[in-house]
Amino acid sequence: MRQLETHPTHLAAFDRLCGASHGPVGVAVSGGSDSLALLHLAQDWARVRQRDLLAFTFDHRLRAASPGEASEVARISRALGVEHRTLVWDDPVGRQSAARRARHAALAQALIAAGGATLLTGHTADDQAETFLMRARQGSTWYGLAGMQPVSLSPVWPEGAGVRIARPLLAHRRTDLRDMLADLGVIWVDDPTNDNRAYERVRVRQRLAATPGLYDAIARSQSDLAALRAIEDMRLGRWLRDHVEVSGGRGLAVTLAPLGRESAARGIGLLIQFVTGRETPPRRDNLQSLTDRLLSQRAFPGATLGGAMVTRKGAIVHLAREEGLDRPDSLLNARLGAMRSLFLGQP
Repeated sequence: MRQLETHPTHLAAFDRLCGASHGPVGVAVSGGSDSLALLHLAQDWARVRQRDLLAFTFDHRLRAASPGEASEVARISRALGVEHRTLVWDDPVGRQSAARRARHAALAQALIAAGGATLLTGHTADDQAETFLMRARQGSTWYGLAGMQPVSLSPVWPEGAGVRIARPLLAHRRTDLRDMLADLGVIWVDDPTNDNRAYERVRVRQRLAATPGLYDAIARSQSDLAALRAIEDMRLGRWLRDHVEVSGGRGLAVTLAPLGRESAARGIGLLIQFVTGRETPPRRDNLQSLTDRLLSQRAFPGATLGGAMVTRKGAIVHLAREEGLDRPDSLLNARLGAMRSLFLGQP
């Protein structure tokens, strides 16, 4: 296997996203081209910066070939001098949402156990364009159309508490990454589900490939939207810092008045995810309807949405889990602090 040539731009991207993180930096590697390219680039960064790297492969056990693919990733990792661990799903079910949650939970818990806090994933510019079209079809607002963030909190919680997801390859095209792997003599795995048109992402990917100029048009739009989202995130970060606090172990006390109608709905969706631990917020129309009721001067008897109980006393809105065990204030405060830092652009 040939040595990757160090590039200052790659080093700067990794420095910016995970240079300040403590402990080993985790890399999620499936064996596909995107994640293997990420592994090689991350290994180069770790070697130059003298950082510890830990590669993880999550075996969903949904395909007969997956154990062999995980073993091949382990072999490649060893050849690069990177420690590798295979994580296995003990109770596999054939639903994408369940597989995604199980994968993120296992990766986060393994990284935390190793003393790390940042997990790298191989999302690319092509994934961004696909996400744009999928979200547009679903009626997303401009905020969602801006695409994936370079850094986000682990989407599962409390399992992923304290873990950040970093995406260093969002500016890279998949074809360029594959050219790099070919130059290094690396062979990747093509998951057969990537050709299964039953999945929306596959259909979108094929449409992008068949429509000249569509990717470039989406990239230009996303660049503009990302700049607007950065402004909105700072606003949300200040609101999280100044107007949201933990309320007695069960949830949060919130003042919505500083936010406009659209931003308030976005903030309520974010906090419903916070108290429930769900990966995605409720539907936008349901969120906006609830927010309008909360912002109005009319009596509000309370409501439930997305697994959260929402009440209002005067100008203070309270959000708590609809059912289940309470979480200690220390855990809630740590999660809230991490959200504030993320939206305010702090390491």
